[in-house]
Amino acid sequence: MKRKVIIILSAIFMLISIVLFIVYLMKGDSSRWQVALGGFAVSALPLLLLLLKQIPFNIPLIIGYYLTILCTAFLGSIGSFYLHYKWWDSTLHFYKGLYVGFIGITLYKICVPERVRDDVSRWMIFLFILSLSVSSSVLWEIYEFVGDLLFTHTMQRGGNKDTMYDLLSCIAGGLIVSIYATAKKRTV
Repeated sequence: MKRKVIIILSAIFMLISIVLFIVYLMKGDSSRWQVALGGFAVSALPLLLLLLKQIPFNIPLIIGYYLTILCTAFLGSIGSFYLHYKWWDSTLHFYKGLYVGFIGITLYKICVPERVRDDVSRWMIFLFILSLSVSSSVLWEIYEFVGDLLFTHTMQRGGNKDTMYDLLSCIAGGLIVSIYATAKKRTV
């Protein structure tokens, strides 16, 4: 079932990306065709999971990945939601903090054998998940900064203030999942 979901969603998102790429390339809108091309690449990325014998991520996480692409690339950048809705950017960073936190829970389950999970401190789980969310947010902000330096000049319209709101939003999302995972240690 996971394989079918990945194949179907990848195909749909790649097709949409190619169509948008062609449309905006013909219009001469370099900012949007570049985003569409990037959308194609990140839509194809989950296909690499098909090379694994067992896909470690559950269907909600797989769908969550494509929701991230939809909201950031298609609606946010191409659809100009970042420009028209001031709350869009911070809301997506909050969502990404939650999302990466849940990826952290999955990675914890993969990396820590079940027989030793009782010996793992609640604080270690908390710090692992929160650190993963914070690190992903920092890497994203570096991506935005470098993207503005080299290409678009539109990713960090609010400068330092935008960066700080984004980081705080992501940390808040990661903090919620970290607290959840700590409280539900036995069932996580």
